[in-house]
Amino acid sequence: MSKDLSEQIESLSFLADARRRFKQNKAAMFFSYLLLFFCAMAILGPMLSHYTYSKITLPLKNLPPSATFWFGSDDLGRDIFCRVWWGARISLSIGIIAALIDGVIGVVWGSIAAHFGGWVDEVMMRICDILHTIPSLLMVILLTVYMGSGLKTIFIALALIGWINMARITRSQLLQIKESEYVLAAKAIGASAPRIILRHLIPNALGPILATMTLTIPAAIFLEAFLSFLGLGLQAPYASWGVMINDGIGAMEFYPWRLFFPSILITLTMLSFNIVGNALRDALDPRLRD
Repeated sequence: MSKDLSEQIESLSFLADARRRFKQNKAAMFFSYLLLFFCAMAILGPMLSHYTYSKITLPLKNLPPSATFWFGSDDLGRDIFCRVWWGARISLSIGIIAALIDGVIGVVWGSIAAHFGGWVDEVMMRICDILHTIPSLLMVILLTVYMGSGLKTIFIALALIGWINMARITRSQLLQIKESEYVLAAKAIGASAPRIILRHLIPNALGPILATMTLTIPAAIFLEAFLSFLGLGLQAPYASWGVMINDGIGAMEFYPWRLFFPSILITLTMLSFNIVGNALRDALDPRLRD
């Protein structure tokens, strides 16, 4: 049997074993289906309503949940059902895009630092330390003053500082892998640095990388909600869970449905991503194989 074929068989068996162990985690499977439901409703939910997320109907303001408004209406008569699922589009998009940006930048940065080592590793990690000392809220405020609030500002803020944790995790994993025999053999036969990184290092650290990306999504969603709650994120008439929580908290005593639905959705979404991310990390950990 050729070496390449044996590597493919080993890879397939590892992925099959990881899939099996993930499916054995009942909580992870339940919350995976819940996330799929939220993603489907983020696409289809606004289409199920007779209203739009920004349509103002003052005579129908602050109505409780009913057959007309399934989740009730807000102080401007807007349909909360439509707004929470429109907000799900924005919040989930921010989380997924932020995780992809952090993954690409962090994996590239950490891989280069781990592979070359020495002064390259030292300089790159010190840059991470410097950036890590900058409070994320302060950076967002400065960007908001300079660029104005909105999605663009949030994405830039996440791209500037969100990848640091991914870079550190990638570097720590690759530092262990780079001393393996197959990596040393690849260096001995003259394999280039990009080939070693892409062919040997990153694939063998894929478990922690994917788990970290999954756990990055709820952190980005929470940051967007927190910024919108403070008035530094999205602005009216756009709907996000943070904006809706900010609007509903003042009416909590008399119109609790305005706060309940966006709060419960953001809580379940963040809980789901955390449970799925932890289960994915355990399933892809080769040390836990039977």
